[in-house]
Amino acid sequence: MPTYNKLVRDLIPNIIQSTGKEFRTRILDEQEYTVELNRKLKEESDEYFAVKNSEEALEELTDMLEVIRAMAAAHGASWEQIEALREKKAETRGGFRERVYLIDVDD
Repeated sequence: MPTYNKLVRDLIPNIIQSTGKEFRTRILDEQEYTVELNRKLKEESDEYFAVKNSEEALEELTDMLEVIRAMAAAHGASWEQIEALREKKAETRGGFRERVYLIDVDD
């Protein structure tokens, strides 16, 4: 029996059950949840950097986005609040669309 010891999406137990396999899960407390969300984001990020094509990249970005949404909620913020913060930062500092690469700054 493989051991995973990791945070999974909510419907994964249902999917496993539908295959007739036995499994064990538990519900994390808030502190454990925060730690595991951080680990999950790292896992998804590592998977993103290992992809071979754009289709796989989009799948991993989707996973990262889902983890980020959960992290925002764990910090007491709604997705709308996160988006508002993102927009405010984009207004004051810009985004990344223009592909600006800073080389150096004279002191």
